[in-house]
Amino acid sequence: MLIVAERINATRKRIRRAIEERDTALIQKEAVQQAQAGGDYIDANAGIDVDREADDLAWLVQTIQAAVDKPLCIDSTYGPAQAAALKLHKGQAIVNSISAEEGRSAEILPLVQQYNTLLVGLTMESTVPTDKEGRLAAAETIVRIVKGAGIGLDRLLFDPVVATAATDPNAPLAVRDTIVEMKQRWPECRTIVGLSNVSFGLPVRTHLNRTFLAFLIEAGLDAAIIDPTEPNMVATVRAAEALLGKDEFCMNYITAHREGLL
Repeated sequence: MLIVAERINATRKRIRRAIEERDTALIQKEAVQQAQAGGDYIDANAGIDVDREADDLAWLVQTIQAAVDKPLCIDSTYGPAQAAALKLHKGQAIVNSISAEEGRSAEILPLVQQYNTLLVGLTMESTVPTDKEGRLAAAETIVRIVKGAGIGLDRLLFDPVVATAATDPNAPLAVRDTIVEMKQRWPECRTIVGLSNVSFGLPVRTHLNRTFLAFLIEAGLDAAIIDPTEPNMVATVRAAEALLGKDEFCMNYITAHREGLL
């Protein structure tokens, strides 16, 4: 399973200040720690101010990739910012994101095509569906949009948009059931979640995050946006894969132990 390391995000005050002040050392320290903890991709979010987002995101891309040999998840829905970032990016990026909302993808899809990126598709329109059926209807629209742009479905990662269990106890199961059906309907596509949304507003969030992650892996989850430095998070990924037959001879689990990630 792909791990997208989430910590370099301008919604965090510390990261926002580091971007504004061009604190290279802090950003690179975050990138290195997440890569060493097991991140396959490093998320880059500079959404402070749309007027400066293109410059900030371009700076983030260069700063992070100067410190770690990892591709990035470029976290912006603003076309000019994505363009500035992808022009400098090394490797195959993930573009995050488009949705089923009318007009949301117009600026993004040409960049996905030009730079041969992977693409996150949020299965929602202006609001997040509350059930599996609404998410799958949005996914149908995204498939049509992506195909119409000449982009292969093997480059699409569906995000069923996790909601907090604090306000809707059925939300986690709706996401799990959506993933199962997505894998049946569109086997060439992959799935991804922003994991920690499930525990928003609840105490001791790590237990909820890790348990939710394990049963989503069983459902067929392919990637997750997580904090790999969170204690036992990567261990949960590797243990679930080993127990579910997704890790031949448990070699990824054994390797993670040898690398000190368990």
